[in-house]
Amino acid sequence: MDKYIKSRVLKEANYMLKTKKTIRELAEEFSISKSTIHTDLSLRLIKINKKIADEIKVILNSHNKTKHLHGGAATKEKYKRGKEDESKQYTIFK
Repeated sequence: MDKYIKSRVLKEANYMLKTKKTIRELAEEFSISKSTIHTDLSLRLIKINKKIADEIKVILNSHNKTKHLHGGAATKEKYKRGKEDESKQYTIFK
């Protein structure tokens, strides 16, 4: 594995340990795709540092357990906004 990749993986892992941010947030922060972040933290990190990989796994599992709650809240908010904006949306065509 290249030095650059090892360095990137450790930066991502340490950042996640410090901030507890999601893969999506890390991808945005590091300007890397979500799939690359996921591969780095779930596959490459094990080969670099098993102890940190275990800590990251705990965080990823907790994010996985709560993601349905965030999705449900986002959908609820979307439809709530949709009902309020519905009358404004069609006034152009009246």
